[in-house]
Amino acid sequence: MSPFARPDLFWSTEHTAVKLRDPKVRVVDCRFVFEGDAHPEYLSGHLPGAVHCDWVRDLSAPPPSSGHPRWMLQGPDAFALTMSRFGIGNDTLVLGYDAEGGHHAARLWLALRRYGHDRMAVMEGGIQKWIAEGRPLEKGETKVAPATFVPHPRDGVIATKDEVFAAVRTGDPWLLDVRRDSEFTGQEKRAARGGHIPGAVNILWKEALKDDWTLKDADELEEMYANAGFGAETSAVTYCQAGVRAAFTHLVLTALGHDDVRTYDGSWEEWGNDPSLPIIVGRS
Repeated sequence: MSPFARPDLFWSTEHTAVKLRDPKVRVVDCRFVFEGDAHPEYLSGHLPGAVHCDWVRDLSAPPPSSGHPRWMLQGPDAFALTMSRFGIGNDTLVLGYDAEGGHHAARLWLALRRYGHDRMAVMEGGIQKWIAEGRPLEKGETKVAPATFVPHPRDGVIATKDEVFAAVRTGDPWLLDVRRDSEFTGQEKRAARGGHIPGAVNILWKEALKDDWTLKDADELEEMYANAGFGAETSAVTYCQAGVRAAFTHLVLTALGHDDVRTYDGSWEEWGNDPSLPIIVGRS
C-alpha cells in the first residue's frame, strides 16, 4: 500500500489531539449548513480552541450587481481581514475540520493556498470521529487575539472562466466535474441551465472517502482517477457548483502528489448562468 505523497495535508484525530494546544496551531471548525446556519452547532460543542468559519459568510466575496456568480473567493484585502479576525497569521499552522469529510474545510485550504499560505491540514473523519472516540469538546465562542496576515496571491491555484473555455477548445487541462450525477446530466438544475462543461469527466467528490468520512487508501484513489483518464502528468481543473466540493478533490489530488491542479472558482454557478458558454445536457 503506497503512502500519500503529502501526508501533512490530512491529520488523524490522534495527531490533532497532540497538537490541539500548540499556540502555533489555529483550529477552525468549518461546519456548514446550506441555506441555514451551523453556528449554533458550533456553539453547542466544538474542538477545544476552535473558531468557526462559514465559507459563504467568511470566505466569499459579495456578488456583483447582476447576482452571478455568487460565492467567489474574497479578494486579498478582505481575506487578510478575515484571517486576522480568526487569529491566523502567516506563521500559523491551520487545522480545519467539519462534519462532511473535510470538503467545507477544503474551501479554507484553497483560499489559504491561493494567498500563499501552505500551512493547513484537514482532520480526517471530522467531528463525528472525534466525538465517537470520546475526545473533549468545548461550548461557546472561542475568543482569539487578532493576527497579521499578509496575502501573497499565487497563480496556478484557481482557474478563470476564460481558462476553462480554452480547455474546452483544446482538451487540456483535464476537466473534472465532482458534482452529483443528477447535476452533471442536467436532471438536477441549480443554475439557469443544467448540464456540464463539454469534455468534463464526472467523479463524485465523495468517492474519495470511506463510509466513516476518512480517506480511501492512496492506491485506490490513484486507480479511481486513472480509470477516468487522469495520469501522472495530467493537468486538471476541478469544478462543482460553487467551488467547495471541487476544492476538496483538489486537496485530495494534491495529497496524492499531483501539483498541476486548479479549481474553477466560478464553477457551475458562473458557467451555468452564462448563456454564451457551451454546455452538454445528459452524458458526453
